[in-house]
Amino acid sequence: MRKRFIAGNWKLNLTAAEGVALVQGLAKTLPTDGRSARAEVAVCPTALALSEVAKAAAGTAVGVGGQNCHWEEKGAFTGEVSASLLKAAGARYVIIGHSERRQFFGETDQTVNKRLKAALAQGLVPIVCVGETLPERDGGKLQEVLTRQVKGAIEGMQASQLESLVVAYEPVWAIGTGRTATSAQAQEAHAFIRGLLTQALGVLATRVRIQYGGSVKPDNAHELLSMPDVDGALVGGASLKLADFAAICAAAYSDTPAKAAP
Repeated sequence: MRKRFIAGNWKLNLTAAEGVALVQGLAKTLPTDGRSARAEVAVCPTALALSEVAKAAAGTAVGVGGQNCHWEEKGAFTGEVSASLLKAAGARYVIIGHSERRQFFGETDQTVNKRLKAALAQGLVPIVCVGETLPERDGGKLQEVLTRQVKGAIEGMQASQLESLVVAYEPVWAIGTGRTATSAQAQEAHAFIRGLLTQALGVLATRVRIQYGGSVKPDNAHELLSMPDVDGALVGGASLKLADFAAICAAAYSDTPAKAAP
């Protein structure tokens, strides 16, 4: 079964105190009955807020993750955070290769691959981001971009190493713009990604969860999550607002059951 997975990427927002308050409020909205098995929820605060937010989330249904991790465990890497440091601070998840890291901080498919290996070595659940820019989509390069990014991320790895892999498809043109891929566009990209994973990983690909990210809101979450290969959402701006994020999480816990692997 593929349990839906909603993760909030707080980016460069929220102090530790603000994050603690949001998590405490969010935890109260999540189901504690039989519906709780239908979905998984996490938030990814800044590195400075992670420890306090993780303490606040302990014992609740809210998990906590980092927004990035370096591929080395220690050394002369000023400003970086290792996978082991994230784990020690209370993280269970880590976002890798977000488009903003690629656009502003020189992330490449090769460094995504190295970060993924480091995260897995520490037992973190990796959320590997892929997605095309507007010129790439308009130029008919969607499949070319996704093929390069997905294959580059898992290069040299065996299926047995990727049991916990989560992929987040984020069309870059829809991130923070208010534009959202239609449910059909999201499904098309997700199905293509699952096909790539099937080629590389075999039957494991049926169990890999693929999130959609890109202006996910309460009013479009249910429709997106109804698509057969959309297994959750990586939420940006809406995850900073308790009411909005709680509504998106509620859509994931709705009466549509967790999706069975084909």
